Amino acid sequence: MESARPSIADKRRAFRKLHESGCFVIPNPWDPGGARYLQGLGFKALASTSSGAAWSQGCPDNRLSRAQVLEHLRSMAAATDLPLNADFENGFAADAAGVGESVRLAIDTGIAGVSIEDSVSANALFPLDVAVERMRAARRAIDASGADVMLIGRAECFLVGLADIEMTVTRLEAYAGAGADCLYAPGIRSTAHIRAVVEAVHPRPVNLLVGAPSELSLAQIAGLGVRRVSVGGALARAAWTGFMRAARELAEHGSFDGLAGAATHQSMNAMFEGHDNSGKR
Repeated sequence: MESARPSIADKRRAFRKLHESGCFVIPNPWDPGGARYLQGLGFKALASTSSGAAWSQGCPDNRLSRAQVLEHLRSMAAATDLPLNADFENGFAADAAGVGESVRLAIDTGIAGVSIEDSVSANALFPLDVAVERMRAARRAIDASGADVMLIGRAECFLVGLADIEMTVTRLEAYAGAGADCLYAPGIRSTAHIRAVVEAVHPRPVNLLVGAPSELSLAQIAGLGVRRVSVGGALARAAWTGFMRAARELAEHGSFDGLAGAATHQSMNAMFEGHDNSGKR
């Protein structure tokens, strides 16, 4: 007899529960197949990656339209039994009302969490008062929906060239005050910076981005008080690295050596046996 899949409400409850104690890894797939594989490895939650999704469509990060991202989130949320956190960039709007509307649409895709960035571009942030109003609008949209979707407030300081931990902490504290359930400062790496962020927003949970080999183990990161660890576009970059290496061998040397070690056709089919295109088994 086919077992019932968890409902969207079930996923959202499970997602919030994960943030209450301990530390978990929330990897970032960019397609349903990758999401299903990660579920099979035993992960408890997933997060989308704006960069991975964009690269899969042949464009740079932050170039997909809101409509494209919403469709992507809908397919990703339906692909597995795991809750999905949405990398929702800066909410696809400059003004607070637009962010609220975007978040309302994102909630309808079945996500369990939504991250809102405070960057205007790759090298600039919204003024703090504007960023706070945008976060409040996202909070109001979630509350009005009645859905138990977590709101993640992101301070992009380190990613836009403003590697100022005091500025980062100030922004995260403001976003917590505006209703963010979880706080995230991508780009921080040192134990001092991680500890500063965790202590500043306690008891709210903190997400840490680890997108490259790190001197810190997961146990050490947990010891700093971090609740969840994501990898952003790192898995997508790793996959692209293998693809590009094999393709270059073919193009430049007429060699098939780059295909060595690839998973077999049979093993790939076996991994997805029993799933239809909607993720149903």
